[in-house]
Amino acid sequence: MTGTFLAYDVVDVFAEAPFAGNQLAVVHGAADLDDAAMLAIAREFNYSETTFPVPVDGGRYRVRIFTLDGEVPFAGHPTLGTAWVLRERGELPEDAVVQECGAGDIGVQFAHGNVELTAAPRDLAGPLAEDLVDPLLAELGLTHEDRVGDAWIAGTGLTFVHLPVTDAAIARARVGRTHVRELADLPATTDPLEGINLYAARTSSAGADVHSRVFVLGIEDPATGSAAAGLGMALVARGLLADGGRYRIHQGVELGRPSVLLGSADVVDGRATTLRVAGQVHHVARGEIRQP
Repeated sequence: MTGTFLAYDVVDVFAEAPFAGNQLAVVHGAADLDDAAMLAIAREFNYSETTFPVPVDGGRYRVRIFTLDGEVPFAGHPTLGTAWVLRERGELPEDAVVQECGAGDIGVQFAHGNVELTAAPRDLAGPLAEDLVDPLLAELGLTHEDRVGDAWIAGTGLTFVHLPVTDAAIARARVGRTHVRELADLPATTDPLEGINLYAARTSSAGADVHSRVFVLGIEDPATGSAAAGLGMALVARGLLADGGRYRIHQGVELGRPSVLLGSADVVDGRATTLRVAGQVHHVARGEIRQP
């Protein structure tokens, strides 16, 4: 073989066992790659995201996160998966580290077999009017009668419309083909408005148990940490976690890649101030890929 090859690892994030959760490729030694090369590699792997980390001193590292369409400022499963891989390689010995990305500094911790990110609220708007929500429901094959509460726009680096529906509607939903901004005149957001987090939530004294499906322009994601963080804000805004607390999300079941995302929200004066999302990571492959 000729040419330059870069090492990579593939992990399953938010998975309780290998071959579940959300796949992530982590490509090493990419400090000198330009945007076009990173995008080409991301498209070669064809996962929802691929990351390109550059460890730095003092428990901090930089990472660039690419989807098949280009770079995004933040995403949840790439954050946890990248940190886990760097720790397994011996590059992050600390239990608490900081990821530098397009959305700023994201705290990451390793504890009890999980990796956990900490994020701050960035976008929050709602409740959304019915004339804005109904076209979103229709795009997913649902109707106004399927909705069970107020929809909110919320995010901590990537932003989603968090749309509560019945359990039965979760199962019936179909993947939409149109971007949410083309469906309704939604409020402006600081970060990219990615798609719709369709969810059904049940609350108890222990917190909230959530069944979620996330749709982004023609695809369904099996585990979405950024949506999970924003969901904490929406649950607080709806009064389901008025005082904060924990929530557990089951996602990816319909795709055959069951995922578990563990969230928590801190609340001050009725608003979420800190969001945490945690989960397991499992290593499934390593190898080399040609540098474009």
